[in-house]
Amino acid sequence: MSYRRKLFKFRKPYKLDKSNQLFYKAMKENLEYQYKHCKEYRRILDSKGFTPKDFKCYEDLAKIPFIPTLYFKHHELISMSKKRMIIKATSSGTSGKKSLIGFNLKSLLRGLSMVIRVGRYHHLWSLKPVHYVIFGYEPSRKNKMAISKTAFGFTFFAPALSRTYALRYKKNGYELDMENMKKKLLKYAKAKCPVRTIGFPAYTYFLLKQMQDEGIHIKLPKGSIITLGGGWKQFYAEKIEKEDFYKLVYDVLGVDDKHVIEFFGAVEHPILYTDCRYHHFHVPAYGRVIIRDVKTLEPVPNGQIGLINLLTPMVDSVPILSIMTDDLGILHDEPCPCGEPSPYLEIIGRVGIKDIVTCAAGAEELLKGK
Repeated sequence: MSYRRKLFKFRKPYKLDKSNQLFYKAMKENLEYQYKHCKEYRRILDSKGFTPKDFKCYEDLAKIPFIPTLYFKHHELISMSKKRMIIKATSSGTSGKKSLIGFNLKSLLRGLSMVIRVGRYHHLWSLKPVHYVIFGYEPSRKNKMAISKTAFGFTFFAPALSRTYALRYKKNGYELDMENMKKKLLKYAKAKCPVRTIGFPAYTYFLLKQMQDEGIHIKLPKGSIITLGGGWKQFYAEKIEKEDFYKLVYDVLGVDDKHVIEFFGAVEHPILYTDCRYHHFHVPAYGRVIIRDVKTLEPVPNGQIGLINLLTPMVDSVPILSIMTDDLGILHDEPCPCGEPSPYLEIIGRVGIKDIVTCAAGAEELLKGK
């Protein structure tokens, strides 16, 4: 059994100290694979004077050259034939450019193992049928966005009685239908089966604020869960504090913050980060996070703000072992009331790589070398 497979079968999602060596071996295994099978990736590593032989221990994770997500939005990096990629997904492309990431069968099976274990830990699996209210895109053959595929996949945590989408596909593309979402919530509040929402927090907020302004206050059936994912994207200016969001959810839907769950991830880093009872994104055993200084790009101590560098050995088909996001964050290692020892990631906000001189220069260096 490969080290990658062993890692994604690791049964304790947040016991990093127990999985560090396995994570190192899985990363080493994937690094060697990518170096051998992706000529462009090998060129990037060679230009940085780095080879798999230089990756000697867990502490060397920060030495692996990262690739900015910006690079994937301009160039295609693949390590195998596209025919072997069962699923191809793109980023949301709010900046106008989209990353295209493909997943082969083995990568998908590793991801499934992860989802099973993380979902079990957070009590997301249920045999009780639910109504899904999805603040996102209705599936379409023309829609390859990862967020759409992820939202649809979420509807398998519990049997689906129905699926209602905020963004419905029409002849001219997607149209936002919030009125229908409101009608469905009012209808399901009178029924017995739980409701699960999933999708963009901005759309969830806009509908709940509208309902609050209209004086609409309901109580969703017992067992209902409000889940969020995908970030605020182009609506970042409208973003509100989490505590205010939880109060709004309780006021309008009668669901307390214990049943509000948020996810974090990226198409370039398909690891499931799920917040705990105290709404902290603990780093799971299947990935690692390095916070880097905005100017020097060197790792900073936990507790300091910087750019978020995400690492995972999950995927064979694309060299996304170490990617640099355009998100600012802080990695906390102080004790969390939930009891898990894993550090937790606080996401401060998004900044365009173009606005960061040193990081942009690094990305531009990679782009010119193509």
